[in-house]
Amino acid sequence: MKYRITAEGILETGLSGFDLINFPLLNKGTAFTEDERTDFALHGLLPPHVGNLEDQAARRLKALRDRKTDFGRYAYLRDLQDTNETLFYAVLVSNIEEMMPLVYTPTVGEGCQRFSEIWRKPRGLFLSYPNRHKIREILEHHRYDTIRAIVVSDGERILGLGDQGAGGMGIPIGKLALYTACAGIHPQACLPVLLDVGTDNVERLEDPLYVGWRHQRVRGGEYDDFVEAFVSAVIARCPRVLLQWEDFAGINAGRLLERYRDRLCTFNDDIQGTAAVAAGTLLAAINVTGMPLTEQRIVLFGVGSAGIGIATLLLTAMKNAGLSEAEARRHFYAVDKDGLLVEGMPDIRPAQQPFVQPRSAIANWKLEDNDHISLLDVVRNAKPTTLIGVSGQAGAFTEEVIRAMAASVDRPVIFPLSNPTSRSEATPADLLKWTEGRALIGTGSPFAAVNWNGRELPIDQTNNSYIFPGIGLGILSVNARRATDTMFMAAARCLAELSPARRSKAGRLLPPVSELRSVSFAVAQAVALQAIKDGVADPLDEQILESRIRANVWEPVYLPYRFDPCP
Repeated sequence: MKYRITAEGILETGLSGFDLINFPLLNKGTAFTEDERTDFALHGLLPPHVGNLEDQAARRLKALRDRKTDFGRYAYLRDLQDTNETLFYAVLVSNIEEMMPLVYTPTVGEGCQRFSEIWRKPRGLFLSYPNRHKIREILEHHRYDTIRAIVVSDGERILGLGDQGAGGMGIPIGKLALYTACAGIHPQACLPVLLDVGTDNVERLEDPLYVGWRHQRVRGGEYDDFVEAFVSAVIARCPRVLLQWEDFAGINAGRLLERYRDRLCTFNDDIQGTAAVAAGTLLAAINVTGMPLTEQRIVLFGVGSAGIGIATLLLTAMKNAGLSEAEARRHFYAVDKDGLLVEGMPDIRPAQQPFVQPRSAIANWKLEDNDHISLLDVVRNAKPTTLIGVSGQAGAFTEEVIRAMAASVDRPVIFPLSNPTSRSEATPADLLKWTEGRALIGTGSPFAAVNWNGRELPIDQTNNSYIFPGIGLGILSVNARRATDTMFMAAARCLAELSPARRSKAGRLLPPVSELRSVSFAVAQAVALQAIKDGVADPLDEQILESRIRANVWEPVYLPYRFDPCP
């Protein structure tokens, strides 16, 4: 701990000169006052102008907007974060709708692909397989004393872009930036981690700039032992930490979550966060369509960890609404690379089993190919009310598929959720065109508003950023010991309650991205209350809970500084 904040709101530190201005969380740049420049030996290291946070933010925004490409803007923001974190977050919080696509999806995808080009300063923790015996030693450093939230990836399944190796660190960095920007979790409490077990991406291995471990990806028992060493070290060092898994391959994502979910407070955002935001958005859409959840016919295109997470949460919601397990299952049609999952197909994973259709249910279907029941076959025969894509297959929702869906339902609900934008199953403009403007759309990546019959229709970004920052804030505010499935259901229902469509059928399905701070606060309250109800957090009354949550929201402002050699 290199500083402390007094009860009077004064920041005391013993750092000075280059050490102070090179510490991103403490650097104020030109906003250091004359007295502070004297006390901390900064005269001569800074230009003479004494500025303020607002002026600095305006200057940085101009420079950012002058960049020619989104990747250039991404790299600029990464440099800003590594130079002056308070200024970085002031820019983000005040311009979240503009900044989020640059800090996270879709631009973060290219950021991961080109991570080695722009890596300059240490941020987060790279744990490489050759150092597997040093993990506990690395974590023992005092710089990790304040860590309360960890986002970890092994870089194998970055968005829809595949294995990026060490470049996958861009995902934990981006996710934690949104923890702070959207929910106010203090940056000092956040630690991005990359488990570098090699990469099977030949382009990365042959790149002379690549900063990761140049080795084929470690798998099997050696991989599991490495992850175990990491988790065990985290539990020993930070027993009350929140650990979020990000962008692990489907073969590992679900099983790692199941292995560790009862050993510490942990969740997988690709599985549970995606499920919560999809469920919340569908519940919001019901306000428009008028068709209750128990009557929805849902087609899932992509039955990996994200698809199974969505289906499982919606299945639970249907059971909570009164359906039996068997009745609820009949409302789901899961389509993978081999077509509709039906009984008797080989290689069906245990997690997919609840969503396999019996042969009897499709006995009377008219099919183009009895050996492969395509998405188009499913849409024509099942007549779905909701179509959700988490396949990573760009353009998979073809005009023929969408027109077939729109022919049998008045207000089709269509969520092409794959990231980044280049992997989206369809564009909103096409979906509106093919449904004559009737589709209710939620996308995983941001899309510009679509002009339809002279009206500008904003496109709801059904992005996990509506969920995971609030989940984290709620968990940390009550020191929850576990992240339960019911906490994610509470988050989904809270998001649906915030939908403008609850007040007007012409309203958006989700609040605008500019309101993510207030959304995250509401989600945090719902999650914290559910944690208490589930017995994984100590009881608190709602008034104390609200003040506890507010106390955990950090605001990016400059504090006055005072030199103290022993803070």
